[in-house]
Amino acid sequence: MQHIAAILSKENFTKEDIIELLKAEGDDKLHLFEKALDVKQKNVQNKVYFRGLIEFSNICSKDCLYCGIRKSNPAVRRYNLSDDEILDAARFAYESDYASIVLQSGELSGKQFTKRISKLLDQIMKLSDNKLRVTLSCGEQSAETYKEWFDHGATRYLLRIESSNRDLYYKLHPHDDKHSFDTRISCLQAIKSIGYQTGTGVMIGLPFQTLEEMANDLLWMKSIEIDMVGMGPYLEHVDTPLYQFRNDLLPVVTRFDLTLKMIAILRIMMKNINIAASTALQSIDKLGREKAIKIGANIIMPNITPGQYRDDYRLYDNKPCTDENPEDCKSCLEIRIALANNDIAYGEWGDSIHYKQS
Repeated sequence: MQHIAAILSKENFTKEDIIELLKAEGDDKLHLFEKALDVKQKNVQNKVYFRGLIEFSNICSKDCLYCGIRKSNPAVRRYNLSDDEILDAARFAYESDYASIVLQSGELSGKQFTKRISKLLDQIMKLSDNKLRVTLSCGEQSAETYKEWFDHGATRYLLRIESSNRDLYYKLHPHDDKHSFDTRISCLQAIKSIGYQTGTGVMIGLPFQTLEEMANDLLWMKSIEIDMVGMGPYLEHVDTPLYQFRNDLLPVVTRFDLTLKMIAILRIMMKNINIAASTALQSIDKLGREKAIKIGANIIMPNITPGQYRDDYRLYDNKPCTDENPEDCKSCLEIRIALANNDIAYGEWGDSIHYKQS
């Protein structure tokens, strides 16, 4: 305990410190989680902000080796919501007092896609009297496209990198111009420079991944002054190339535990950012998202995609909550968040404090 206590008393962690915290078990792990909760309560309070998630298309131009909706997977039933279906979901979020939504899709680009998102943003602003905050998660785009969407009302952008280690990145992606580590980094830089609240994230428990690489992921996120983070355990999908390494993976309970530690450590390192409790946690543990909230997470993304499409946006196997309608999801989460001794901040945007103070 003394060694962990000494690390947790530091203002800044070294890579070696983070590795030791990732190894923590028993009372040491409990001490880490208690510290993270204390930091959360002092800096972002016991509030959880909803981001109504609209997975509006699973059509993707990328072939990421871990992803169930990769372009080359013939088993996927592709879909693309109509504008009316997207707007109906946004209206549900607005009328339910969520205050924020996320528009997420496979990675597409081009003038038609850009203009469609711009038009949707205009319509969402109109139906909500400019009261809905919109996060976009639509992959790599040109700086001009990011700026256009920002000018039409998007205020947050999530672009996960999955690993900040270049070598590991290319074990997760084809090594070609369509899947460039440098492009991913430059897109994040463009998003930040335009003025978005900038988000990224990594997977935890990947094949080939070391504790040192996980520690470096956290240090990298701090170095680029990220505003929001969504990270979760790696969960394999049977129709992906990475599935061949399933027997080399850490047990899912270990991946789950490491994810909680990563969330706790990041909360201590970056006290006032927004951290999401990923749905993937609930795939492993029915109380997974609640456990993340108890040790540092403050964002939940209830799925408000029309029910008939949810099971087709399957990035990994055993995705939870695909058979719930938006109303049931809301009721369920209210109970879950109360069990975690947190309050849902209905009607509040929940903008990143880190962003506002930077």
